[in-house]
Amino acid sequence: MPYPYNIEMINKRVSEDPQGFALECEAIFNRKVAEAAAMISERSEVSRVVFLSGPSGSGKTTTANKICDALELIGVRAHCVSLDKYFVTFNPETAPRTEEGDFDRESPHCLDLEMLGNHFQMIESGKEILIPYFDFKTQSQAVDRFTPLRLGENEIVIFEGIHALNDMLTTKYQKAFKLYISARSDVRRDGTIFFKRTWTRLLRRVVRDGLFRGTAVSDTLRMWANVRQGEKKYISPFKHKADLLFDSSMEYEIPVMKRFALNSFSAIPDGTERISELRSLLPKLTEFEEIDQGAVPADSILREFIGGGKYEY
Repeated sequence: MPYPYNIEMINKRVSEDPQGFALECEAIFNRKVAEAAAMISERSEVSRVVFLSGPSGSGKTTTANKICDALELIGVRAHCVSLDKYFVTFNPETAPRTEEGDFDRESPHCLDLEMLGNHFQMIESGKEILIPYFDFKTQSQAVDRFTPLRLGENEIVIFEGIHALNDMLTTKYQKAFKLYISARSDVRRDGTIFFKRTWTRLLRRVVRDGLFRGTAVSDTLRMWANVRQGEKKYISPFKHKADLLFDSSMEYEIPVMKRFALNSFSAIPDGTERISELRSLLPKLTEFEEIDQGAVPADSILREFIGGGKYEY
C-alpha cells in the first residue's frame, strides 16, 4: 500500500541531515527492489519472463535495471528489454488515432504485437530471438540492427514498458510475472493532500524532457493531458493484473527535483490545458526545502530524470 508522506516531516529531515535522509529513502527503495527480485526468482520455474508496466514518469527503466542487479546478487542472470524497441515504423495512413482524429502515440497498436507474441513463444521453447531497434529520430524500426537473446539455464528477461500489462500483450503470454510500478504516494499537510502523486510524475517528466530531450516545458505540459488520457485508457485499467504493485516514489525526491523544476513551472504559457492546476503546483513546490543532487546515488531512480546515473536510458 502507498504510504502518504508529510511535508513538515520531509522539511525537518532535510534541515537536520539531508545526506542521511537521502540514504534512508534509497535503502527503503532498495529493500522493495530486493523483495521484487525474490518473488521473481521464486516464480522462475513457472515463467522466466517478467512484464513490468507503469505510467509515464514512473521510473520503469531504472527499476527494471535495479531488479536485474538484485537478481544477479541471488544467482539469477537477468536481462532488461524495453518495449520501446518494438515500436513499428510510423505510417500516417495506418497509425492509430484518437477520437479527435489525432495520432494516438499512447496506443498499444504502436507496438509490433505480432513480433512480441512470436518472441514470447520462442523464449519459452529455448530459441534465440532478435530484439529489434527503433530509431526515434526517424520514427522507424531499423531493418538491419538487432540484439540477439537466448535465455540459458537460470536466466530471466524483463520486458518493461507502459503497455506491458495490457491485455493485447499479456494474452500472448499469460504465465509471465507481472509488476506494476508508479509513484503512488501523495505528500500531505494536516491530513489533506498537499502535493499529488501525479504531480510527482509530471515533475519527473518536465525535468527529464528539459535536460535530455530538448523539450520545452510548454510542449511537455501540452503533451501531458494526452499522456494522462492514454494512462486512463491503456495502462491503469490493467494494474489489477499485477502480481506486485510497486511504489516508485521516494520521500526526499521533491526536495531534489525542486531546483531543476522551479524555472520551468514559473513560465507556464497561457492556453495550456489545466493551467490553473499547473500554476497551483509552483507555490507548493517552493515550500519544500532543497537537497543538492550530490546526495543522490548513481543507481537511484532519480538519476533517470536528473542524469548522472549508472544506467543507460
